[in-house]
Amino acid sequence: MRRYVIKRLAQAVGVLWAAYTVSFVVLDLLPGDPVTAMASAGMDSGDVDPARLAALRHEYGFDKPVLAQYAGYLGRAVRGDFGDSISTGRPVTSTLTDALPQTLQLTSAALLLAVLFGGGLAVAATYTSRRWLRQLLLSLPPLGVSVPTFWVGLLLVEAFSFRLRWFPAFGNDGLRGLVLPALTLAIPTGAQVAQVLAKSLLTALDQAYVETARAKGAGRWQVHLRHALRNASLPALTVVGLLVGQLIAGSVVVETVFSRDGLGRVTAAAVTSQDIPLVQGVVVFGALIFVATNLLVDLVYPLLDPRIVVASDRRASFI
Repeated sequence: MRRYVIKRLAQAVGVLWAAYTVSFVVLDLLPGDPVTAMASAGMDSGDVDPARLAALRHEYGFDKPVLAQYAGYLGRAVRGDFGDSISTGRPVTSTLTDALPQTLQLTSAALLLAVLFGGGLAVAATYTSRRWLRQLLLSLPPLGVSVPTFWVGLLLVEAFSFRLRWFPAFGNDGLRGLVLPALTLAIPTGAQVAQVLAKSLLTALDQAYVETARAKGAGRWQVHLRHALRNASLPALTVVGLLVGQLIAGSVVVETVFSRDGLGRVTAAAVTSQDIPLVQGVVVFGALIFVATNLLVDLVYPLLDPRIVVASDRRASFI
């Protein structure tokens, strides 16, 4: 188990380094000059003082070679220092920590709704003995996956804010203001969970151990939840870990549609202004949340199926 955990931690560190490196390369290749844009804000580009541009480039380290910039930024990032935002002048870490709680609140609520409704839909679809109801329930996840997130958000705002006036349409107005954005994120995410879990459950119900449990007198509900669901939950658990990254990415659209403060709006503003330190901070923070969630999923695997650790040790010994 110790070797398994160390291996997963090493993979997590590698993912964080790769996310930072890729974001640095992409931002370096983008056309335009963020320093020039910052210095020329509110004035014509021809009026910018070259000495001011040189001073700003030196302050943010843009006058150094690319490899020197990368090494310097990476060394500070390891210590949790991403520098100052080019557009606002505030420390990147402070900007992110101020915006992070709202985004975590939104994505956590969306993930909880997605798991509850997606898992419930999969269990209900595979448990019912009525063929027409099963087909109806199994047709809902593909529909939920196919609809665009922004379109779902606009429909929910139109129905529950403008017409029924049950929930506010915009802003961070407590729990009521969280309902519609969380539902917007949860619908496509829960649909993917339902797709994977329903398929795994149908496969598990055809296995020999299920027939053995039935032969021993186990009830239908007990066989479905205790025997089939435990083995079928592994693929769905993998999908949930991967969907955390999708939820963080989807928060950019959802927070824009619902005018919520959070990492999504910070990301949109940083990309628009080519705020390189802030964009890199957002990428690393998002990757950190994604890695932590998947590391937690990896540690839960052995609790559901101890054979995973044994198989991992055998592969390591063979290599």
